[in-house]
Amino acid sequence: QVQLVESGGGLVQAGGSLRLSCAASGGTFSSNAMGWLRQAPGKEREFVAAINWSGEITIYADSVKGRFTISLHNTKNTMYQQMNSLKTEDTAVYYCAAGPSRSRFNKWGQGTQVTVSS
Repeated sequence: QVQLVESGGGLVQAGGSLRLSCAASGGTFSSNAMGWLRQAPGKEREFVAAINWSGEITIYADSVKGRFTISLHNTKNTMYQQMNSLKTEDTAVYYCAAGPSRSRFNKWGQGTQVTVSS
């Protein structure tokens, strides 16, 4: 059973950068789509970015387009999200996910906290 394990969260000042990692423990993602979602306090979980199994197709929420970059390691067992020009509104728990498509994620990590201070 593949488990998803996130790392890389933390506290950063506005305008700074962080890189999140998601490792597929026990194998590869074995999914067509992988992605990141986030949930801020008092808000619903929202889509951030997704990538297909080959790493060739990516899609981003408008709120992070141009600032975040999703990528796959060539071994296909680790996914990254480079986050630049962070804003206070990016503060949330970030979850990695995998599944048949970005609307059908069925594997989830435990989440990693990202806090952006002003």
